Amino acid sequence: MLGHSYAIIGSKIPLSDWVDSAEDWLNDHLGFIFERITSIISAIIEGLEWSFDSLHPLVMVLIIALLAFRFGGWKVSLFSIIGLLLIENLGYWDNTMQTLALVVTSALCSIVIGIPVGILSAKKASFYKVMQPILDFMQTMPAFVYLLPAVTFFGLGVVPGVIASVIFAVPPTIRLTYLGIQQVPKDLVEAADAFGSTSSQKLFKLQLPLAVPTIMAGINQTIMLSLSMVVIASMIGAQGIGSDVYRAVTQAKTGVGFESGLAVVILAIVLDRMTQNVIKSNNKK
Repeated sequence: MLGHSYAIIGSKIPLSDWVDSAEDWLNDHLGFIFERITSIISAIIEGLEWSFDSLHPLVMVLIIALLAFRFGGWKVSLFSIIGLLLIENLGYWDNTMQTLALVVTSALCSIVIGIPVGILSAKKASFYKVMQPILDFMQTMPAFVYLLPAVTFFGLGVVPGVIASVIFAVPPTIRLTYLGIQQVPKDLVEAADAFGSTSSQKLFKLQLPLAVPTIMAGINQTIMLSLSMVVIASMIGAQGIGSDVYRAVTQAKTGVGFESGLAVVILAIVLDRMTQNVIKSNNKK
Protein backbone atom coordinates (compact mmCIF):
# COMPACT_ATOMS: atom_id res chain seq x y z
CA MET A 1 0.00 0.00 0.00
CA LEU A 2 2.96 2.31 -0.59
CA GLY A 3 2.22 5.71 -2.07
CA HIS A 4 -1.12 6.09 -0.25
CA SER A 5 -1.85 8.08 2.89
CA TYR A 6 -5.02 8.08 4.93
CA ALA A 7 -6.32 10.80 7.23
CA ILE A 8 -6.96 8.84 10.42
CA ILE A 9 -8.53 11.80 12.23
CA GLY A 10 -10.39 13.29 9.31
CA SER A 11 -9.31 16.26 7.21
CA LYS A 12 -5.77 17.59 7.47
CA ILE A 13 -5.16 20.15 10.20
CA PRO A 14 -4.06 23.39 8.46
CA LEU A 15 -1.03 23.76 10.74
CA SER A 16 1.22 25.21 8.02
CA ASP A 17 -1.43 27.84 7.19
CA TRP A 18 -1.64 28.82 10.84
CA VAL A 19 2.13 29.18 11.07
CA ASP A 20 2.23 31.28 7.88
CA SER A 21 -0.57 33.50 9.19
CA ALA A 22 1.22 34.01 12.50
CA GLU A 23 4.42 34.83 10.62
CA ASP A 24 2.62 37.41 8.47
CA TRP A 25 0.96 38.98 11.51
CA LEU A 26 4.28 39.28 13.36
CA ASN A 27 5.96 40.78 10.32
CA ASP A 28 3.17 43.33 9.84
CA HIS A 29 2.82 44.40 13.48
CA LEU A 30 6.31 43.92 14.90
CA GLY A 31 8.42 44.72 11.86
CA PHE A 32 9.93 47.81 13.50
CA ILE A 33 11.24 45.65 16.37
CA PHE A 34 12.90 43.25 13.93
CA GLU A 35 14.49 46.22 12.17
CA ARG A 36 15.88 47.51 15.46
CA ILE A 37 17.25 44.07 16.35
CA THR A 38 18.83 43.85 12.89
CA SER A 39 20.60 47.19 13.31
CA ILE A 40 21.88 46.29 16.81
CA ILE A 41 23.22 42.87 15.80
CA SER A 42 24.73 44.27 12.60
CA ALA A 43 26.53 46.95 14.62
CA ILE A 44 27.93 44.36 17.05
CA ILE A 45 29.16 42.07 14.27
CA GLU A 46 30.65 44.93 12.25
CA GLY A 47 32.41 46.22 15.37
CA LEU A 48 33.89 42.81 16.14
CA GLU A 49 34.94 42.24 12.53
CA TRP A 50 36.59 45.66 12.43
CA SER A 51 38.42 44.92 15.68
CA PHE A 52 39.68 41.55 14.42
CA ASP A 53 40.58 42.78 10.93
CA SER A 54 42.31 45.96 12.11
CA LEU A 55 44.98 43.90 13.85
CA HIS A 56 47.74 42.18 11.95
CA PRO A 57 47.19 38.38 11.88
CA LEU A 58 50.35 37.79 13.93
CA VAL A 59 49.13 40.22 16.59
CA MET A 60 45.76 38.48 16.66
CA VAL A 61 47.47 35.09 16.94
CA LEU A 62 49.51 36.41 19.88
CA ILE A 63 46.39 37.75 21.65
CA ILE A 64 44.50 34.48 21.21
CA ALA A 65 47.57 32.51 22.32
CA LEU A 66 47.86 34.61 25.49
CA LEU A 67 44.16 34.10 26.22
CA ALA A 68 44.59 30.38 25.57
CA PHE A 69 47.56 30.28 27.94
CA ARG A 70 45.60 32.16 30.60
CA PHE A 71 42.50 29.99 30.42
CA GLY A 72 43.80 26.73 28.93
CA GLY A 73 47.49 26.34 29.68
CA TRP A 74 50.57 26.13 27.50
CA LYS A 75 49.38 23.13 25.48
CA VAL A 76 46.23 24.94 24.33
CA SER A 77 48.30 28.07 23.68
CA LEU A 78 50.78 26.15 21.52
CA PHE A 79 47.98 24.46 19.61
CA SER A 80 46.34 27.87 19.06
CA ILE A 81 49.54 29.31 17.59
CA ILE A 82 50.12 26.36 15.24
CA GLY A 83 46.46 26.10 14.23
CA LEU A 84 45.91 29.81 13.59
CA LEU A 85 49.16 30.12 11.62
CA LEU A 86 48.01 27.18 9.50
CA ILE A 87 44.68 28.93 8.86
CA GLU A 88 46.53 32.09 7.80
CA ASN A 89 48.84 30.08 5.55
CA LEU A 90 45.89 28.36 3.83
CA GLY A 91 44.30 31.74 3.09
CA TYR A 92 41.24 31.49 5.34
CA TRP A 93 42.21 34.09 7.92
CA ASP A 94 39.70 36.82 6.99
CA ASN A 95 36.79 34.38 6.75
CA THR A 96 37.81 32.75 10.03
CA MET A 97 37.73 36.13 11.76
CA GLN A 98 34.25 36.74 10.29
CA THR A 99 33.18 33.38 11.68
CA LEU A 100 34.69 34.22 15.07
CA ALA A 101 32.71 37.49 15.12
CA LEU A 102 29.51 35.58 14.31
CA VAL A 103 30.16 32.96 17.00
CA VAL A 104 31.06 35.56 19.66
CA THR A 105 27.91 37.57 18.85
CA SER A 106 25.70 34.47 18.95
CA ALA A 107 27.27 33.28 22.20
CA LEU A 108 26.92 36.70 23.85
CA CYS A 109 23.25 36.95 22.85
CA SER A 110 22.64 33.41 24.11
CA ILE A 111 24.32 34.18 27.44
CA VAL A 112 22.44 37.46 27.90
CA ILE A 113 19.16 35.64 27.27
CA GLY A 114 19.96 32.24 28.73
CA ILE A 115 21.36 33.04 32.17
CA PRO A 116 18.46 35.29 33.32
CA VAL A 117 15.90 32.80 31.97
CA GLY A 118 17.75 29.97 33.73
CA ILE A 119 17.76 31.92 37.00
CA LEU A 120 14.04 32.65 36.69
CA SER A 121 13.40 28.98 35.92
CA ALA A 122 15.26 27.96 39.09
CA LYS A 123 13.36 30.50 41.17
CA LYS A 124 9.88 29.70 39.86
CA ALA A 125 9.00 26.04 39.32
CA SER A 126 5.85 26.96 37.38
CA PHE A 127 7.90 28.99 34.91
CA TYR A 128 10.29 26.08 34.31
CA LYS A 129 7.35 23.75 33.67
CA VAL A 130 6.36 26.09 30.84
CA MET A 131 9.94 26.47 29.59
CA GLN A 132 10.82 22.77 29.60
CA PRO A 133 8.69 21.73 26.58
CA ILE A 134 9.74 24.91 24.75
CA LEU A 135 13.42 24.04 25.28
CA ASP A 136 12.78 20.46 24.15
CA PHE A 137 11.16 21.84 20.99
CA MET A 138 14.03 24.24 20.34
CA GLN A 139 16.67 21.52 20.72
CA THR A 140 14.94 18.84 18.64
CA MET A 141 13.68 20.98 15.75
CA PRO A 142 16.05 20.64 12.74
CA ALA A 143 18.35 23.66 12.59
CA PHE A 144 17.47 24.29 8.93
CA VAL A 145 13.88 25.10 9.92
CA TYR A 146 15.02 28.11 11.93
CA LEU A 147 16.39 29.71 8.77
CA LEU A 148 12.92 30.19 7.27
CA PRO A 149 11.42 32.61 9.85
CA ALA A 150 14.85 34.20 10.36
CA VAL A 151 15.00 35.14 6.68
CA THR A 152 11.37 36.33 6.70
CA PHE A 153 11.86 38.66 9.68
CA PHE A 154 15.49 39.73 9.21
CA GLY A 155 16.25 39.28 5.50
CA LEU A 156 19.35 37.66 4.05
CA GLY A 157 22.83 38.04 5.49
CA VAL A 158 24.61 37.47 8.74
CA VAL A 159 21.84 38.71 11.09
CA PRO A 160 19.36 35.88 10.41
CA GLY A 161 22.29 33.50 10.80
CA VAL A 162 22.96 34.91 14.26
CA ILE A 163 19.26 34.74 15.18
CA ALA A 164 19.00 31.11 14.05
CA SER A 165 22.21 30.31 15.96
CA VAL A 166 20.86 31.90 19.15
CA ILE A 167 17.59 29.94 18.96
CA PHE A 168 19.50 26.74 18.33
CA ALA A 169 22.25 27.34 20.92
CA VAL A 170 20.54 29.05 23.88
CA PRO A 171 18.82 25.98 25.49
CA PRO A 172 22.01 24.53 27.08
CA THR A 173 22.74 27.83 28.84
CA ILE A 174 19.18 27.96 30.20
CA ARG A 175 19.12 24.32 31.28
CA LEU A 176 22.55 24.29 32.94
CA THR A 177 22.00 27.62 34.68
CA TYR A 178 18.81 26.15 36.11
CA LEU A 179 20.60 22.92 37.03
CA GLY A 180 23.55 24.72 38.63
CA ILE A 181 21.32 26.77 40.93
CA GLN A 182 19.18 23.73 41.77
CA GLN A 183 22.29 21.76 42.76
CA VAL A 184 23.41 24.27 45.40
CA PRO A 185 23.26 22.34 48.71
CA LYS A 186 20.01 22.99 50.54
CA ASP A 187 21.77 23.36 53.90
CA LEU A 188 23.77 26.32 52.56
CA VAL A 189 20.60 27.96 51.29
CA GLU A 190 18.93 27.38 54.65
CA ALA A 191 21.95 28.83 56.44
CA ALA A 192 21.78 31.95 54.24
CA ASP A 193 18.09 32.29 55.08
CA ALA A 194 18.84 31.87 58.78
CA PHE A 195 21.34 34.75 58.64
CA GLY A 196 18.68 36.97 57.07
CA SER A 197 20.05 37.13 53.53
CA THR A 198 17.80 38.75 50.98
CA SER A 199 16.87 36.92 47.80
CA SER A 200 19.35 38.93 45.73
CA GLN A 201 22.16 38.43 48.27
CA LYS A 202 21.50 34.70 48.32
CA LEU A 203 21.54 34.57 44.52
CA PHE A 204 24.66 36.66 43.83
CA LYS A 205 26.78 35.70 46.85
CA LEU A 206 25.88 32.02 47.21
CA GLN A 207 23.98 30.34 44.41
CA LEU A 208 25.59 31.86 41.31
CA PRO A 209 29.21 31.50 42.57
CA LEU A 210 28.62 27.81 43.35
CA ALA A 211 26.80 27.32 40.04
CA VAL A 212 29.58 28.85 37.91
CA PRO A 213 31.13 25.51 36.78
CA THR A 214 27.76 24.20 35.62
CA ILE A 215 26.87 27.49 33.95
CA MET A 216 30.23 27.49 32.16
CA ALA A 217 29.48 23.98 30.89
CA GLY A 218 26.28 25.36 29.37
CA ILE A 219 28.18 28.27 27.82
CA ASN A 220 30.70 25.81 26.37
CA GLN A 221 27.89 23.85 24.70
CA THR A 222 26.33 27.08 23.47
CA ILE A 223 29.59 28.17 21.83
CA MET A 224 29.99 24.79 20.12
CA LEU A 225 26.39 24.81 18.88
CA SER A 226 26.83 28.36 17.57
CA LEU A 227 29.90 27.24 15.67
CA SER A 228 28.02 24.26 14.26
CA MET A 229 25.52 26.68 12.71
CA VAL A 230 28.25 28.41 10.70
CA VAL A 231 27.87 26.26 7.60
CA ILE A 232 24.08 26.27 7.81
CA ALA A 233 23.97 30.06 8.17
CA SER A 234 26.07 30.40 5.01
CA MET A 235 23.05 29.13 3.05
CA ILE A 236 21.25 32.41 3.75
CA GLY A 237 24.14 34.75 3.05
CA ALA A 238 26.16 34.70 6.27
CA GLN A 239 29.81 35.23 5.44
CA GLY A 240 32.73 33.46 7.01
CA ILE A 241 34.39 30.10 6.79
CA GLY A 242 30.99 28.46 6.40
CA SER A 243 30.59 30.04 2.97
CA ASP A 244 33.81 28.31 1.88
CA VAL A 245 32.53 24.96 3.13
CA TYR A 246 29.16 25.46 1.46
CA ARG A 247 30.78 26.53 -1.81
CA ALA A 248 33.05 23.48 -1.75
CA VAL A 249 30.05 21.19 -1.24
CA THR A 250 28.04 22.72 -4.08
CA GLN A 251 31.05 22.59 -6.44
CA ALA A 252 32.23 19.15 -5.27
CA LYS A 253 35.71 20.47 -4.38
CA THR A 254 36.89 17.97 -1.77
CA GLY A 255 40.27 19.63 -1.18
CA VAL A 256 38.79 23.07 -0.55
CA GLY A 257 36.12 21.52 1.66
CA PHE A 258 38.79 19.76 3.72
CA GLU A 259 40.84 22.95 4.12
CA SER A 260 37.89 25.12 5.14
CA GLY A 261 36.51 22.36 7.37
CA LEU A 262 39.90 22.11 9.06
CA ALA A 263 39.76 25.84 9.83
CA VAL A 264 36.39 25.31 11.55
CA VAL A 265 37.80 22.37 13.52
CA ILE A 266 40.82 24.39 14.71
CA LEU A 267 38.62 27.28 15.84
CA ALA A 268 36.26 24.86 17.60
CA ILE A 269 39.08 23.10 19.45
CA VAL A 270 40.62 26.37 20.63
CA LEU A 271 37.30 27.71 21.96
CA ASP A 272 36.34 24.36 23.48
CA ARG A 273 39.64 23.80 25.31
CA MET A 274 39.65 27.33 26.70
CA THR A 275 36.13 27.07 28.13
CA GLN A 276 36.68 23.49 29.33
CA ASN A 277 39.73 24.58 31.32
CA VAL A 278 37.76 27.44 32.85
CA ILE A 279 35.26 24.81 34.05
CA LYS A 280 38.05 22.66 35.50
CA SER A 281 39.69 25.58 37.27
CA ASN A 282 36.35 26.55 38.86
CA ASN A 283 35.72 22.98 39.97
CA LYS A 284 39.06 22.96 41.82
CA LYS A 285 38.20 26.05 43.86
